[in-house]
Amino acid sequence: MFEKLIRFSLAHRYLVLALTIAVAALGFVSYQRLSIDAVPDITNVQVQINTEAAGYTPLEVEARITFPLEAALAGLPALEYTRSLSRYGLSQITVVFKDGTDIYFARGVIAERLQEVRSKLPSGLAPAMGPISTGLGEVFMYTVENGVQGTHTPTDLRTAQDWIVKPQLRTVPGVVDVNSVGGFEKQFHVTPRPDRLLGLGLTLRDLVQVVSANSSNTGAGYIERNGEQYLVRVPGQVVTIDEIEKLVITTREGRPIFVKDVADVSLGEELRTGAATENGREVVLGTVFMLMGENSRAVASRVASKMEQINRSLPEGMVAKTVYDRTTLVDKTINTVKKNLFEGAALVIV
Repeated sequence: MFEKLIRFSLAHRYLVLALTIAVAALGFVSYQRLSIDAVPDITNVQVQINTEAAGYTPLEVEARITFPLEAALAGLPALEYTRSLSRYGLSQITVVFKDGTDIYFARGVIAERLQEVRSKLPSGLAPAMGPISTGLGEVFMYTVENGVQGTHTPTDLRTAQDWIVKPQLRTVPGVVDVNSVGGFEKQFHVTPRPDRLLGLGLTLRDLVQVVSANSSNTGAGYIERNGEQYLVRVPGQVVTIDEIEKLVITTREGRPIFVKDVADVSLGEELRTGAATENGREVVLGTVFMLMGENSRAVASRVASKMEQINRSLPEGMVAKTVYDRTTLVDKTINTVKKNLFEGAALVIV
């Protein structure tokens, strides 16, 4: 058999040479697109569904959110099983599909079921699917912290993370999401004074309705004059404490009753259940998640380049430092493989 193969190759040497060049070219192209990672990703096809329910106890979360969602997801095509976690203020369901199922198909059928079950959930709750990533999708981690002469508060650090760093990182090709831990989210706190509310015959609902209804912008068409259009707008979103304090709740004998008459308004911070620290200092930790199927080494390298640009746009005295870069791990793994292959080949030759 080998003799026939050799005779055929000698008789059609140009055809064999052409096939060899074609295979080599195909191999080179495949090498350029090869996804290289430190360890193989053996994560199954899964989709996470997270529902935030502020103030709900684990028992209420399980009975009113987790159970209805799991019941609605039963019988999905290619479904293997579901598992859930009910904690204070959070319901998390992991839906696992059979191997080979297209992740976008899986998310599509889940979205249909979620749309059907929304009416059965408590008002104001919105289940949301997690990012299209896997257990090995964390390719880059960084901290936003004070520099050598920085005096920024944890609230300032979190604000910079949410409004400067995170939006820019999400534009990097291959990045599907960026998680934030630490710092405080800035909030306006309206603290009612029950004695004043009762004295004026008002309720807490009156205060809530006024604050929520008086923070929106409205369009009012346009006015045409001399062939030009002048847009008319009614800006109503509150942006300062003074604007919130001057919102009118009602009137008494022709005198307006403002929010400041029945409540104290101040800048505050959202309640949190964890923090991020580095060497005893509080920082904000960001984790970059890679889109499923992307090249982790390439994505991490692009994120590192983007971080250099982001540092130039941060406020003075604030810096974003790299904590973990998957590129470093992959490069060291590749070097280890090269060393072992070289030593193994040398031993075989000897």
